[in-house]
Amino acid sequence: MKLNTIDYLAPDSAERFVESLRETGFGVLSNHPIQKQLVEDIYKEWYSFFQSEQKHDFLFKAETHDGFFPASISETAKGNNVKDIKEYYHVYPWGRIPDSLKANILAYYEHANALASELLSWIEQYTPPEVAVKYTIPLPDMIAQSQQTLLRILHYPPMQGDEEMGAIRAAAHEDINLITLLPAANEPGLQVKTQSGEWIDVPSDFGSIIINIGDMLQEASGGYFPSTSHRVINPEGADKTKSRISLPLFLHPNPEVVLSERYTANSYLMERLRELGVI
Repeated sequence: MKLNTIDYLAPDSAERFVESLRETGFGVLSNHPIQKQLVEDIYKEWYSFFQSEQKHDFLFKAETHDGFFPASISETAKGNNVKDIKEYYHVYPWGRIPDSLKANILAYYEHANALASELLSWIEQYTPPEVAVKYTIPLPDMIAQSQQTLLRILHYPPMQGDEEMGAIRAAAHEDINLITLLPAANEPGLQVKTQSGEWIDVPSDFGSIIINIGDMLQEASGGYFPSTSHRVINPEGADKTKSRISLPLFLHPNPEVVLSERYTANSYLMERLRELGVI
């Protein structure tokens, strides 16, 4: 089994994209509206930032969770006991961002949010009626002007050879949010677990964008759309000496959005953050 890249501009792109999400929890789009140059500029700017001491001036705040998260306090995926090999920065439009990095990252945040809204309308359009009735409001409306949507700039440093046994760049996990948008990173490594338990590579052609289902959409669709496990494996050979920058945008509904009879977006998020030991 392999994940195929779908041409955003093709007449049947919406239907094929939603079919891919239903089958694998993932969809990959080429020829989408987010400019390659903008993504490339962001990779370069933030790579320099992660190499600098300036990052320590923006250390995250426990109350707001914006800012820089050093490798020493990186996440441990649910069910794992070894930290991921990464550092990252949390961008919210209302949060702290270095002045020199603001223009491009906020432009990207806006463009990616607009694309996400369109893709959610595709998902709704091709959701079977008996599943769509479960959505308490239209899917794009769930994220409209949300202050919770998180852009994470990840830096996976070069491998040093002294990594903790069993540690990988991002251990197998599912995302909490509705959907996640991720421009194909500057290095391969992202894999998704199929229903048969096999790990397959997600296409990493620069210029494509990767979308995956999060737990909240799985909840809102009564399990119709699967939130699939994915990971970032460690590079091999010459690639070990390279950093990897990644730009996932986690689309979160507004807190009061009702996902199901059991959860609002806020109650779901709080439950998961407690499980992860973040709050």
